[in-house]
Amino acid sequence: MKIKIINQGPYPTPSYQTEQSAGADLYASISEPLSIKPFERVLIPTGLIIELPLNFEAQIRPRSGLAFKHGITVLNSPGTIDADYRGEIKVLLINLGQIEYQIQPGERIAQMVIASCLQAEFQIQSELSVTERGEGGYGHTGNK
Repeated sequence: MKIKIINQGPYPTPSYQTEQSAGADLYASISEPLSIKPFERVLIPTGLIIELPLNFEAQIRPRSGLAFKHGITVLNSPGTIDADYRGEIKVLLINLGQIEYQIQPGERIAQMVIASCLQAEFQIQSELSVTERGEGGYGHTGNK
């Protein structure tokens, strides 16, 4: 699949680190280090604008190393970039760690996964089919 992209920043376009990676790395398009205090959230520009095909989205996900080592994660994970969005991709990061973390210019801050998605036609009904689970919600299946 080919995705049209404009890169307004000095850092690389999204790239896959291995042949079978699902997510392409996104880079912080900032000119100087940016500190994130514990429990602070920041919107980091990537310098990227993309054009996705109809019925596709770009999901913005955390990088596992940043999350594990420093508690840095994508707050609205996964973030969704819709096919008709033509603005710059920005990544909403939060520091869930106990110490301040500094994002460096050009640092890999998130992953972008391209996924197919469908729009549904919602039909109002007065009843739905009965299932074994029924209305069982959170924790309903217990410790089976």
